[in-house]
Amino acid sequence: MKKLLLLATGGTIASIESNEGLAPGLSAEELLHHFENTPQTIQVDCKILMNRDSTNMQPEHWIQMAQAIAEHYEQYDGFVITHGTDTLGYTSAALSYMLTNLQKPVVITGSQVPISFKKTDAKKNVADALRFASEDIGGVFVVFDGRVIIGTRAVKMRTKSYDAFESINHPYVAYISGNDVAYSWKPAQTQSPFALNASLCPDVFLMKLYPGMKPEVFDFIKKMYKGVIIESFGNGGLPFENRSLLPKIKDLTEAGISVVITTQCLEEGEDLCLYEVGRKVAHYNVILSGDMNTEAIVTKLMWTLGKTTDIANVKQIMESPIAWDRSTDSEKED
Repeated sequence: MKKLLLLATGGTIASIESNEGLAPGLSAEELLHHFENTPQTIQVDCKILMNRDSTNMQPEHWIQMAQAIAEHYEQYDGFVITHGTDTLGYTSAALSYMLTNLQKPVVITGSQVPISFKKTDAKKNVADALRFASEDIGGVFVVFDGRVIIGTRAVKMRTKSYDAFESINHPYVAYISGNDVAYSWKPAQTQSPFALNASLCPDVFLMKLYPGMKPEVFDFIKKMYKGVIIESFGNGGLPFENRSLLPKIKDLTEAGISVVITTQCLEEGEDLCLYEVGRKVAHYNVILSGDMNTEAIVTKLMWTLGKTTDIANVKQIMESPIAWDRSTDSEKED
């Protein structure tokens, strides 16, 4: 029999109606009521870790979740975290970095409709998550609408539909139908001992580039942050005519601030070598994001800056694949 721990953190799945709209509020007893008919092959213990809308999730809460997994790691065969959908992709990526060398599954799920409602996707998602948490596999995974996504590749694409999440730039791990799990690929398992690496530096700024942006905005950012992620256009270029951003990028890197260049396009990633607007940026000591999604870039940079602020070390860690967060050149060719 598999022994699983379900950690509830709030979100839509645990929400109830109030005068201010839907808000997390189910008690541990009420939440457990919905899991009474779990298969006899598993034992599920439930713990309310927190009860908040995922919009209010902060890096400190990711650390709390990671610490809870580490604290109970030896007592359970797998873990399920119920979570609000809005920032679920950030949480799954953050846990993928903080929980190193996992040899057990940590599965994150949620729902678009509260579990207490008559028509809801919550019960299926939780059942699927418990099923996958019973697998002999290690890593952080998102289970939603019958699909399994590696933790660093999950992006919320839809605000209302049950198929809210997609696996971006990477195959789905598996599909779940009832008790059947059909794998598309299976992550290689590590033999290294599990470790908790939960030091995060939240001094990271995410900027979405748009035509007409004033370069002077970087003067403020330079004083406030240790890392900057720029969601640029297309393959990753920055404007160098009129309101040129290049001198400010140079200032940031020379000040020891890590600058990551990514793209606003969800699929296929950046390629600074393709166009002149990209090559001019690549002359500076910027970090290339490859085909990582923004959720993974933000949390990986926080995690990396929690380990080191040396710009060369940050660049080396950020540009190295971790937890399947970015494709290698050979994978892109395939």
